[in-house]
Amino acid sequence: MASPSPGAALGGLDAVLFDLDGVLTPTASIHRAAWKQMFDHALRSFADDPTEAAEFSEQDYLDYVDGKPRQDGVRDFLASRGIVLPLGQPSDPPGTDTVWALGNRKNALFGEVLDRDGIAAFPGSLRLVDHLGAEGVPMAVVSSSRNARHVLAAAGLTDRFDHIVDGVAAAERGLPGKPAPDAYLLAASELGVQPERAAVLEDALSGVAAGRNGGFGVVIGVDRGAGEEAMLEAGADVVVTDLAELLPPRAVDVEVSS
Repeated sequence: MASPSPGAALGGLDAVLFDLDGVLTPTASIHRAAWKQMFDHALRSFADDPTEAAEFSEQDYLDYVDGKPRQDGVRDFLASRGIVLPLGQPSDPPGTDTVWALGNRKNALFGEVLDRDGIAAFPGSLRLVDHLGAEGVPMAVVSSSRNARHVLAAAGLTDRFDHIVDGVAAAERGLPGKPAPDAYLLAASELGVQPERAAVLEDALSGVAAGRNGGFGVVIGVDRGAGEEAMLEAGADVVVTDLAELLPPRAVDVEVSS
């Protein structure tokens, strides 16, 4: 079966489920910077010779952290460096003693940047959301981040979505993180649609795999650096670099003519 063209990929579906960071907003760059600052400091503190500690890289972010619940990303990256820490508790203060402490340090760094600099939606993403909203298509945000509502509010996007399933909601329900599809399945259920009648839009390979694992009707990879080939291999039906590519031709024509 041939893959649908980007402009037709969402046609005939009953709902659209969006990841947040890297899909709707450019917060992925803030996350990457916060992860790097936190991990580089931690790696130096763990090393016998801090000057020889290998830094956290862009590839490390894509391989071990992107799209996952925070504590999973911490644990998986540390394991790649042969480091094992106790899990700890969500209430652990920011530090380096436990997985949760490291994750909470990253979260504090992220919040500092978001509060200082703010955030705005990708223009193409906002165009697609506004188009779908005008068409009456139900939409939800599905994010592993516990900061999702903070980010949506900062970007002025909260009221555009019918439901939000974030890291807090997933933890309260004991849902596994991506690539497990559970958070997306919960969002589809809350919207009252079957997975095969909904689309998933993701920029993380783990999120693309979650959409495929959940049996969603269309899984769209948003390539912000993961690479088209990797996204197709993870299960994407269509890969775009800007969500405006998903607008139907008639919507684009109307905007251009106006």
